[in-house]
Amino acid sequence: MKRTMIFAAAVTLLLATSVQAQEHRRSVTGDKATDMAVDLVVVRPLGLVGAAVGTVGWVLALPFTLPSGSSKETAKEWIGDPLEYTFDRPLGNFEQCGDDRHPCGN
Repeated sequence: MKRTMIFAAAVTLLLATSVQAQEHRRSVTGDKATDMAVDLVVVRPLGLVGAAVGTVGWVLALPFTLPSGSSKETAKEWIGDPLEYTFDRPLGNFEQCGDDRHPCGN
């Protein structure tokens, strides 16, 4: 029971931190070179892990998403968006993806 409470608290803290990070999108550290290093060493590996976890979650959710017809939408949100954020974004740019520089996840 104690492990479950600690896990729930950690997930809540992680989600709260990500919401705060989205509010201050311009720069993580204030220095472009440091932002690039943080992106390469921390953010991109986490994006890859997120896509892997999303893939496992998507497979587990298939019995529920196939009957409702939402498996493609779930795959985009849980797999496609993390992969886009990981691989289709300039290094150090935390808000724009793709050649047309659209907001990530859209």
